[in-house]
Amino acid sequence: MNNENLLEPSAGGLYCAAGDFWIDPLRPVPRAIITHAHADHARGGSEEYHTAESNKAILAARIGAGAEEGDGDPAAEDKPRPDHHGHEWGEPFDLGDTRVTLFPAGHILGSSWVRIESEQGTWGVSGDFKRAPDPTCAAFQPADCDVWVTECTFGLPVYRWPEPSVVIDQIEAWWDECRAASRPAVLFCYALGKAQRVLAELVARRPGMRVWLHGAMRPLTDIYRAQGVALPETLPVSEAEKGEKFAGELVLAPPSAAGSTWMRRFPKHSAGFVSGWMRIRGNRRRRGYDRGFVFSDHADWPALIDTVRDQRAERVITIHGNGEPLAGYLREQGLDAEAWNLRATMGEGA
Repeated sequence: MNNENLLEPSAGGLYCAAGDFWIDPLRPVPRAIITHAHADHARGGSEEYHTAESNKAILAARIGAGAEEGDGDPAAEDKPRPDHHGHEWGEPFDLGDTRVTLFPAGHILGSSWVRIESEQGTWGVSGDFKRAPDPTCAAFQPADCDVWVTECTFGLPVYRWPEPSVVIDQIEAWWDECRAASRPAVLFCYALGKAQRVLAELVARRPGMRVWLHGAMRPLTDIYRAQGVALPETLPVSEAEKGEKFAGELVLAPPSAAGSTWMRRFPKHSAGFVSGWMRIRGNRRRRGYDRGFVFSDHADWPALIDTVRDQRAERVITIHGNGEPLAGYLREQGLDAEAWNLRATMGEGA
């Protein structure tokens, strides 16, 4: 192994010259590997995409026309479509002078971390990941790396998650309180990943339940259901009868709906928010939610450190979040660690 960096920050993501590809670029590039379909990792406009087979449908729904055939946008039929390659986890494929393998990241359905073998050693790039159990996606799978490039969205010691079952207990109790008071229970959560995880956790306890959904959640929830994830009956709010008051009903909506005129449909509602950011109580108060539930699809502080150990890397690079505190802690433990700022390269094109 030589000491040159296999990857370097570029176009808001990471560029690999040996393989001539980018990982999660935020600007159009000739060839992109996409770890998952959240907007801060997946953008349209590139010529060639590589991702997990189970992420293809979600990626098409998120980045729009051109991701793959059958994306349902007639206006885009005449536009050139990029090559779109789906890969099974654990099956290597060659790009340039590198061998690439995708492994489950446990973040959301179809999420991967990327392992790259080359003359510059073996590097692993996390995208986003978590180690907590999730009924909607495959669990994170460790594998040895020389260098581990880790996300650290919640890279501070204060971020420690309760057991998922404890949080679902809290959500159920809050919903029951709303039912007893005949108030709508409006639960805000991210439309991709978090909403489907909450639905899957709840239906495992309450078979036969039904939930109302904001329109932004419907197509993504349908993709999860089509891939075999067990979810409850969901009804779009837009199809409710005129005069429906949603008394005692559970309604899921994205954070962007909070404070909008759409909320007028739910008189006297109680509002909850599901996020790791609810670990800090001031966040709930500032955002005006009645209840905050600490439930994240990212690794918390202990899981970030445990994963560094499990990847058996001698060098660690932090990206996406509070990188320097985690890098500093790892240096104190005797590891070679540093923080990279990928967003600083947003102005650099391919």
